[in-house]
Amino acid sequence: MIQNIPVQGKWGEEMRRLEEKNQQLGTILNNMGRVMVAFSGGVDSTVVLKRAKEELGDNVLAVIVNSELFRDSEFDAAVALAEKIGVQVYQTEIKELEHPEIVKNIPDSWYYSKKLLYSHLNQLAKEMNYPYVLDGMIMDDEEDFRPGLTARTEEEIRSVLQEAEMYKSDVRKLAKELNLPVWNKIASCSLASRFPYGIELNEMLIKQVDDAEVYLKELGFDEVRVRYHDNVARIEVAREKMVELLGRREEIQNKLIHLGFDYVSVDLRGYRTGSMNEVLPESSTKSKLAAQA
Repeated sequence: MIQNIPVQGKWGEEMRRLEEKNQQLGTILNNMGRVMVAFSGGVDSTVVLKRAKEELGDNVLAVIVNSELFRDSEFDAAVALAEKIGVQVYQTEIKELEHPEIVKNIPDSWYYSKKLLYSHLNQLAKEMNYPYVLDGMIMDDEEDFRPGLTARTEEEIRSVLQEAEMYKSDVRKLAKELNLPVWNKIASCSLASRFPYGIELNEMLIKQVDDAEVYLKELGFDEVRVRYHDNVARIEVAREKMVELLGRREEIQNKLIHLGFDYVSVDLRGYRTGSMNEVLPESSTKSKLAAQA
């Protein structure tokens, strides 16, 4: 429960609405009885896991799935966080680069990626007798280009945060109230998102981009994406960090050239998620979203 809610004021009203959503989330979880949570270590799935633990105790299993398109460091951090929350953890993996539909890296590849993930989770749930598999989808995900929503619906995965009508702002506030260390964590995403649609994925390219981002994070650029364009690195950092980035341009240039890039550039629009979707035709994106609704 969220404590110390002021009686008056806009902030107090927002917290009251959040408490109502949190209570609804608790009711949804209680009605399930026993759940498997697809846990990534991000703020959304962490709230789901924490609230499931509070409501259902030991009837919760965190399944953490590794693949070639996610960093091992993110996987290890998710395992450590789930153990800290106090739930049973199951570690597994999928091989995304063994699937031609994913390797093609077209907009529909996100569907096949999620289909692979969710079908794998459902198979585990069946084997271990968990009647429900939960993910961390939020209301905001309905407003973006998310082909994975179709796979989610087909596989009957429960998006309990959506069912409780929670948006990202709600989830971050609730995570902070629950004293979760990831309440303000920067969203991560499959490394496939760094490549323009139509550029086929392989382990060498994935490693090249991953190494570049890890290097920049080590320099202190927490919000960063390195987008790949015909062996040109397009760096996205928060706008307030651009001056710092340019101040270190020589060492960054040398490092990324050493990693195999031919040229290094900076995106003047700054860091943002989903920038590769900006080139999709608006009509195509909207029609696909409508088909998923």
